[in-house]
Amino acid sequence: MDEEAITIRLTRDQAFVLSDWLYQVILQSDDLEGIVRDRAVWSPIYAISGTLDKTLSEIFMPDYGPRLEAAKERLRADLYGGADESTAPGQDMTDAPQAHQIKRGTAGNHGESDRGR
Repeated sequence: MDEEAITIRLTRDQAFVLSDWLYQVILQSDDLEGIVRDRAVWSPIYAISGTLDKTLSEIFMPDYGPRLEAAKERLRADLYGGADESTAPGQDMTDAPQAHQIKRGTAGNHGESDRGR
């Protein structure tokens, strides 16, 4: 089988927002298997997540939350010509980005990411 690598190009904002979402899905979910039923899909998900973790310095910056929200707003503006509702009604995401930043530095790497710990 041919194992030629595939290159995916993302803007820094796309990579940052995807990295945060992957973190939420992979490390915060109590039911990853319920979200992604086929375990074969986990391998590329972990590879993408690990690559993003190694590439993005933003995930370790003290102003992680504001940077993430600004990136999301820019992406929404690019897609829709303006901002839209970023969270579900009643959902408070103010603590989530900071928790993501703190936990990422201590979370397991699933064999794909090495952040110089």
